[in-house]
Amino acid sequence: MSRWLVTGASGMLATELLGLLEAGRHSVLALRREELDLCDTSAVRHLVSACKPDIVVNCAAWTAVDDAETHEAEALAVNGLGVRALAEACASLGARMVQPSTDYVFDGTALDPYAEDAPTCPVNAYGRTKLAGERAVLELLPDTGYVVRTAWLYGATGPNFVRTMAGLEKARETVDVIDDQFGQPTWTGDLADRIVRLALSEAPPGVYHATNSGRTSWHAFAREIFTMVGADPDRVNPVSSKEFPRPARRPAYSVLGHDGWSRAGLPPMRDWREALRESDVLANG
Repeated sequence: MSRWLVTGASGMLATELLGLLEAGRHSVLALRREELDLCDTSAVRHLVSACKPDIVVNCAAWTAVDDAETHEAEALAVNGLGVRALAEACASLGARMVQPSTDYVFDGTALDPYAEDAPTCPVNAYGRTKLAGERAVLELLPDTGYVVRTAWLYGATGPNFVRTMAGLEKARETVDVIDDQFGQPTWTGDLADRIVRLALSEAPPGVYHATNSGRTSWHAFAREIFTMVGADPDRVNPVSSKEFPRPARRPAYSVLGHDGWSRAGLPPMRDWREALRESDVLANG
């Protein structure tokens, strides 16, 4: 039986992950931010040394994308320096580490899905800080480190696009949604399953893209959500991202390629529409 350490345990992804690990009867230490602050690097090293995990999944992160534009140092302390401390602690034990990352490490100018080895070029502070964390894991854990990039996450807990759209459908006659940003909606249930399978496999270390397959825009995603709750999808109006200016620039195209999964002997994750239909997000929304 593997010993797991999961940080950021109260988050949307960690909640799904812990459910899977408990069902699999793994030994798990789950820590919320108030129990382990990644900014306290000495505490990170001491705790990992004391609990001696076989596998660490770092779900702790600064995720406030817009706030990172004016608080980049604080975001870097969590997403970069904190990840480095965790990777250093894992290296001292020979433990595996899975570091979730983001499509925001890319600039969004591609015309085809980004491969795992595509050049990175983040266009916002959040992306820069997450890239720093990626580099720390790959540098310090060349044999036991896994970077799992994902995007457009939604789940049964916490705020996310699916729950927001379901709420707006009840509250408004029409909803304006951006139609010029393209990506891959990803259910945390599928992502958590893939992380567990990857961490327990003999897959080579390195970068993996873990998004549900296919591609869509935020507007088309919202229309699908309206359809699923029995509402008229034409109530969702397409608008340009210029009509919703935000502090942090978003990549216009962040579709990720999945060729890396062949290295792990695992198929790519299923289509985003199928995942949305089978998730319990709308049932619990």
